Amino acid sequence: MAVLLHRLGHGAYRHRKPVLGIWLFALAALITCVSVFNGKLDDRFEVPGAESQRALDSLSKTLPEASGASAQIVVTAPKGHQVTETRYAATIARTVAQAKKAPQVGEVVDPRASGAVSADRTTAIIQVQYPVRSTEIRTSSVKAIEGVAEAARKHGLKTSVGGSVYGSKGVHVGPSEIIGLAVALLVLVVTFGSLSAAGMALLPALIGVAVGLAALLALAPALTISSTAVTLALMLGLAVGIDYVLFILSRHRQELARGTDPKESVALATGTAGSAVVFAGTTVIIALAALSVIGIPFLTTMGLGAAGAVLIAVLAAITLVPAIAGFAGSRLTPRPGSRAARRAVGTEGSAGPVTMGTRWTQRAIAKPLLTVLAVVGALVTLTLPAMDMRLALPDNGSAPRASTERRAYDTIGDTFGPGFNGPLLVLTETRNGTAAESAQAGAQVARKLRALKNVAAVLPPQPTRDPAQSVITVVPASGPDSARTGRLVADIRDAASDIRKATGASTSVTGTTAVNIDVSQRLSDSLLPFVAIVVGLSLLLLTVVFRSLLIPVKAAVGFLLSVGASLGMTVALFQWGRLAGPLGVPNIGPVVSFLPIVLIGVLFGLAMDYEVFLVSGIREEWVHTRRARPSIVNGARHSVRVVTAAAVIMLSVFAGFFPLDDALIKPIAFALAVGVAIDAFVVRMTLVPAVLALAGRRAWWLPAWLDRILPDLDVEGTSLRKPAAAPRPGS
Repeated sequence: MAVLLHRLGHGAYRHRKPVLGIWLFALAALITCVSVFNGKLDDRFEVPGAESQRALDSLSKTLPEASGASAQIVVTAPKGHQVTETRYAATIARTVAQAKKAPQVGEVVDPRASGAVSADRTTAIIQVQYPVRSTEIRTSSVKAIEGVAEAARKHGLKTSVGGSVYGSKGVHVGPSEIIGLAVALLVLVVTFGSLSAAGMALLPALIGVAVGLAALLALAPALTISSTAVTLALMLGLAVGIDYVLFILSRHRQELARGTDPKESVALATGTAGSAVVFAGTTVIIALAALSVIGIPFLTTMGLGAAGAVLIAVLAAITLVPAIAGFAGSRLTPRPGSRAARRAVGTEGSAGPVTMGTRWTQRAIAKPLLTVLAVVGALVTLTLPAMDMRLALPDNGSAPRASTERRAYDTIGDTFGPGFNGPLLVLTETRNGTAAESAQAGAQVARKLRALKNVAAVLPPQPTRDPAQSVITVVPASGPDSARTGRLVADIRDAASDIRKATGASTSVTGTTAVNIDVSQRLSDSLLPFVAIVVGLSLLLLTVVFRSLLIPVKAAVGFLLSVGASLGMTVALFQWGRLAGPLGVPNIGPVVSFLPIVLIGVLFGLAMDYEVFLVSGIREEWVHTRRARPSIVNGARHSVRVVTAAAVIMLSVFAGFFPLDDALIKPIAFALAVGVAIDAFVVRMTLVPAVLALAGRRAWWLPAWLDRILPDLDVEGTSLRKPAAAPRPGS
């Protein structure tokens, strides 16, 4: 692989103008496609094959209003008054009539007809139902309903609008993301000691991100692309794109400082550091693509979209960096005598300048057993909150407190009960299919459902266009993200057999709340198998790369500790509410159901990235000297600096997305930022050297029979080192 990438680096350097032209042409073509076709993003959560999804698909044909999106206009009378008073009742009736005229509205239910008036008569809910799903609701339609609510407010009622028409805010680039990029630029300047080199590192990364994002948006008209998938692709593309360019450009500047010809230098950097970039990127891509095996379309597009962004980041790093380096020529060479030049030359031998990375490594291995016990103890402690982790999908209760959907959600929960924010739909079907029999069976089923625990109310059966069907609305006594609501769904399904024997009708639980519960359950069931696949993959890949048994085991254990600590801190903040106020978390509740799997997939690739860059340098020293502790210090000297810069950049990029008022993106950004910080600084740069120091020579042992059958990937570029050791004649 190193030889092929070496040739690629040579070719990209030599043909730099066509290479840059191809990337810019691709970017322009994709942007044109996005602007012409203008596909819409789709944030539907579906679980193919689940009972809730089958019933919802059936209702979309027989009762679209029940399966479609909904909006709720929540009206509250002024203090000391009631909504049933003549003046306010007239305003509500006028509001209902105006809402019926809004675009895309299928039906508006008057609260007097539905009984959606609170017991104290201070609050009422006007239910607006659409025959289409929330992803098909136009912004103008939502604005029209908000305008109707505003008109009611002018007549003395307090109003707010909620419902499923409000969802994820999607991709967003604001001041916090710009600050993240500024931090990344500052880190690059400090790392390279050169503003021009830092700018040159950002350029190919930003081009790659732009191409990846445009490609994903261009697919929106043909595929189901969610706004969360776009944001995750942007987040990952920025983070890994800058990191991968940093690794290659850093190696290029080392070789330039040693007197290597620029063309050979960038080819060698592409063959060595580029090999590690390809390996690390491949692991991220595999882990993200593996999300598709879970069988949830939303997660599949998210995983494949992010994997595509990483793939383009890898391609940009191994083609654009050599091309842009060709335009710079020898101008990227560190100034003779500068710190950057001294560090580069010092990595050639076992001796070199005492850098901060050197001192950090020396402290980590001074008392390795104490270091290992302290690090493992701290990470296990941080992992403990994860034992209490509950998974759910966010709803309007996770929206910012000042938003209209959050005000509506809180008002309904406080006035009517938390279950009114997440009612369940029970679809009943009879065999014979007559309307009379269906109505009779539906009434009998409703009586059975009222007898179940945690049921606050059961509304009368509603007929559909199919005479054999009716829909019963069940209001739980608990909120939509409560474990008690999940148990109620399970109880209704468990009682289905008895209900069928007693009434002759089959039942299926559906609705947004039931679908979300099924999504969370499938993700929870998939978590352990997914972890097993990822850990098994890491053991296999690292055994091939480092020709060792201890290194892969140590890397896998460290990865699990990083994931556990990150999940533990996420639970402590978002579920327990520790520091939620100061950090601006709007609502405390279960963790986003797909966060653990996304975290595992992303952090796995990043952990392997840091592992390869750190341990490959140590292994190179070990091969040359066969001295355990000096190999750790000297091999990690430059790697620690580069890994530190990469981790700080990735941390700043992820942290830049944390301030977003998006219930899906905020916890993911936090978990990834914390996970990167823990894995890079605590596990890779502290725990790994200590474990290697404890193991000594045994760290590099591999049975001879296994060494013979494993392929040689040459990720470290060993085959390139001898010919590249001296500068080319005439340089």
